Amino acid sequence: MTNSTETNISGIKNLLRALRSRNYRLFLAGQSVSMVGTWMQQVAMSWLVYRITGSVFLLGVVGFTSQIPTFLFAPVAGVLADRWNRRRLLIITQALAMLQAALLAAVVLSGTVQVWHIVVLSLLLGVVNAFDIPIRQSFVVEMVYQREDLGNAIALNSSMVNGARLIGPAIAGLLVASVGEGACFVLNSISYLAVLVALVAMRLNPIPQHLKQRRNVFHELREGFTYAYGFGPIRSILLLIALVSLTGMPYAVLIPVFAKEVLHGGAHTFGFLMTASGCGALAGTVYLASRKSVVGLGKLIIFTIFLFAVGIAIFAVSSNIFLSLVSLCAAGFGAMTFAASCNTILQTILEEKMRGRVMSFFTVAFVGIAPFGSFGAGAMADIIGPRNTLLIGAACCLVGAVMFARYLPNIREKVRPIYVKMGIIKEVAEGMEAAAEQPQLPDEYA
Repeated sequence: MTNSTETNISGIKNLLRALRSRNYRLFLAGQSVSMVGTWMQQVAMSWLVYRITGSVFLLGVVGFTSQIPTFLFAPVAGVLADRWNRRRLLIITQALAMLQAALLAAVVLSGTVQVWHIVVLSLLLGVVNAFDIPIRQSFVVEMVYQREDLGNAIALNSSMVNGARLIGPAIAGLLVASVGEGACFVLNSISYLAVLVALVAMRLNPIPQHLKQRRNVFHELREGFTYAYGFGPIRSILLLIALVSLTGMPYAVLIPVFAKEVLHGGAHTFGFLMTASGCGALAGTVYLASRKSVVGLGKLIIFTIFLFAVGIAIFAVSSNIFLSLVSLCAAGFGAMTFAASCNTILQTILEEKMRGRVMSFFTVAFVGIAPFGSFGAGAMADIIGPRNTLLIGAACCLVGAVMFARYLPNIREKVRPIYVKMGIIKEVAEGMEAAAEQPQLPDEYA
C-alpha cells in the first residue's frame, strides 16, 4: 500500500512538475480564472447575436471578425515580442481585453446593444488577441526555471484551457437563462484582474539586451521568415499545422449541422458532441503533461494526426449518437495532442532571439488560418454536403501525416544536435533524434 501511495504521489509530481516554477504557478492560477471568463463570454456573445438577429450569417460574421486579425497582425506581434519586455506587453493586452469585456457589458446592461456594437467589439478583441497569443506563447519559456519542464508547462496550459472550455459554457448557460448575457460579460471583465495580478507579482530574470535587437520591422519579419523557412524541422511543422488547421479543424463548424440533420437532435445533442470533443482534448493534454521529455514527439505527431483524421471520418459517416460521441472524443484527443506536441518541439528547438517571431508564425498557422478553413468548409458543405466535406478534410490530414512521416528521418537528423547540446538526450533513443552521427547545423542555426 505504501509503495502504491508513493508511486501515485510521484506520478502526480511528474504530472505537475512545471509548477515548481513560482512564476508559472502564478500564471496558471491567474489564467485559469480568466479562461473560464473567456469561454463564458464566447458562449454568451454567440447566444446574444442569435437572440437579437436570428441570423446564422451574422454569427459567422462575428466569428470571422474575432479571428481574422490574428492572420493579419500576429507576425507584427512576434517582432514586438522579440524586441520588448513580454510581461509588459501582456499586461497591456490583458488590460485592453478587460476593457473590451467591460464595454460589451455596458452596452448590454444599458439595453442599447445593437449588432454593430458586437461586431466592432468582436473586431477589437480579435486585434488584442492577435498580439496577445504569440506574445503569451513566447513568454512561457521565461516563466519556467527548468527548460526540461517546458513541454509539461505547455501541456498544463492546454489542460487549463480545455478545463475552462468545459466549465465556462456551463456557467454561461445558467447565467444567460437566469439573469441574461450581461452578467457573463461583467464576470469576464473582472476575471482579467487575476491575470494582471499574477503578471505583476512575477519575479523574472532579465533577458540579455543583445537578444533584443531593434531594426526595421519589415527587416525583422523577413529575418524571422528566412529563419523559420530555412530550417527544415520548423518549416515542416508549421506547414503541417497550417494544413490541418485549414482542412481538418473546421469540423467543429459543422457539428451543429450533424446534431440537427444527421443525428436528429437539438441543442442538447450539440452540447453533448462539443463536450465529447472537449473531454478528448483535455485527456490529450493530461497525457502530454505526464510525458517526461520532448523525445518521441515526432512519432506522436504522426499518430495523433491519424487519430484525428480517423475520428472526424467516422463522425462524418456515423448516424449513431454513441459512435459520434466516441469519434469526436478521439478527434479532440488527436487535435489537441498534435497541436501541443508541435508547440513543444518548436519552443524547444528555436533560437531565443527568434522565439517571438516563430511563435507568431505558429499562431498564424494554427489560429489565423482557421477562419479561412471555416469559410471553406461552410461553402463546400452547401455544395457537396457536410459528410463529404469532412471526409475530404480527413483525407487531406492523412496525406499531410504521410508526407511528414517520410520527412521525419531528416527532421531527426537536424534536431538531434540541438537536443544533445541542451542535455535533453545523451545517447541515441527513440523519438525526434536519429540513430546516426550528429550532423552540424548551419552556422546561423547553431
